[in-house]
Amino acid sequence: MTSTLLKRIVIGLAIVVAGMQFFRPDRTNPPIDATQSVEAAATVPPEVGAILKRSCFDCHSSETRWPWYSGVVPMAWGVANHVTEGRAEFNFSAWGTYPARKRVAILEKMCDQVREGKMPLKQYLWLHRDATLSEADWKSVCNWSMEEADRLAVAR
Repeated sequence: MTSTLLKRIVIGLAIVVAGMQFFRPDRTNPPIDATQSVEAAATVPPEVGAILKRSCFDCHSSETRWPWYSGVVPMAWGVANHVTEGRAEFNFSAWGTYPARKRVAILEKMCDQVREGKMPLKQYLWLHRDATLSEADWKSVCNWSMEEADRLAVAR
């Protein structure tokens, strides 16, 4: 490969990457009704609330902290997609809008996911080491989620 061809390829790729920056996904957080948040609609101990905020809220709430790389395409598309999927699965900011049956199912799945190390996602943890759950963290989340699920089941 000649140096001229290599230069053209590099310049072409640079132009494509620069052009991609004009097609960034939306990174806004929807408005929050505090009366529907998990803190308002459930009994969340402070230590569990801190774990949820640190390890879950970026994808499963309307309080996403958008890191610098979420503004750089193509990573921006992946980050926005993960947040959209996470909020679609469930949203801690809209917790009070879910029927009790759905909350119970989410709580049970939540415990399974953190216990098995499936959540937070591994690729999220690559850049967010502080979101890593210790054994004590996931046990706290599981204990809370199972107690809250039991409370909701009795209340129905």
